[in-house]
Amino acid sequence: MSRLGIALLWLLWRLLSARALARLGEGLGALLYVLVASRRRVVLTNLGLCFLELDAAERERLAKAHFRAVGRASLLETVSWWGSRAEVEKLVHIEGQEHYDALVGKPLILLAPHFVGLNLGGVRLSLLPPILVSMYSPIKNPHLDRLMLHARTRFGGSELISRRDGIKPVLRAIKKGLPFYYLPDMDFGARDAVFVPFFGVPAATITGLARLAKATGATVVPCITRWQDGGYVTRFYPAWTDFPSADVSADTRRMNAFIEDRIRERPEQYFWLHRRFKTRPEGESGLYD
Repeated sequence: MSRLGIALLWLLWRLLSARALARLGEGLGALLYVLVASRRRVVLTNLGLCFLELDAAERERLAKAHFRAVGRASLLETVSWWGSRAEVEKLVHIEGQEHYDALVGKPLILLAPHFVGLNLGGVRLSLLPPILVSMYSPIKNPHLDRLMLHARTRFGGSELISRRDGIKPVLRAIKKGLPFYYLPDMDFGARDAVFVPFFGVPAATITGLARLAKATGATVVPCITRWQDGGYVTRFYPAWTDFPSADVSADTRRMNAFIEDRIRERPEQYFWLHRRFKTRPEGESGLYD
């Protein structure tokens, strides 16, 4: 994204209400569905693998809805870049905060799957005490990278740890009682991963959630941000019990099963643009060829 593109986004944010930005974003998403064939193929491949019960026309409708959801979230992120604290609070509401409050000050991992409102949810949570910790990978586009860093830290309630610094700073932060906003549901390759089902398809899934919980004694509280009734809702779910177990593969499967259940509630809002099944078991051919 160029400086001109960012200037255009700033102008749209200044001129349009959040509701108008959402509608414009949905329109842009619908246009991208038509124009960006490579991304469209990835989404349709993912949906074909995960929703065998849907026919081709139903999967196409779901894919179009997904692109609209991505476009909406993308434009509404301008609120997290330049909006006031009050504007962020108005756009993103919190539900189930009692599950979070009960564990504040104790080792806590917030399991945050990749729904398209994920970044807005993280900014909203940075308004809650104590400091929210998350890991950060630099974005290739330097202008967008600066904006994303600004959004995540601008209210002073967030600490970002670079992936290049490894896991030790994360362990120290969790043990100090700082909640860790954790996003472990993407395909990061075979390293530190096991193949467990995701919608019935073997998916390389990192085992970090169980390993971090075991190393720190942290409790896992799922935290999901989704579009609902004209705004985003960041919802905390009840803390998991009996986690981790002695079986890291079973724990990782439990994570995937929970995410599957939440996806089925709002399937268009999960990040299907990601090649979730890119890494395959030995001897199996690629699914995106």
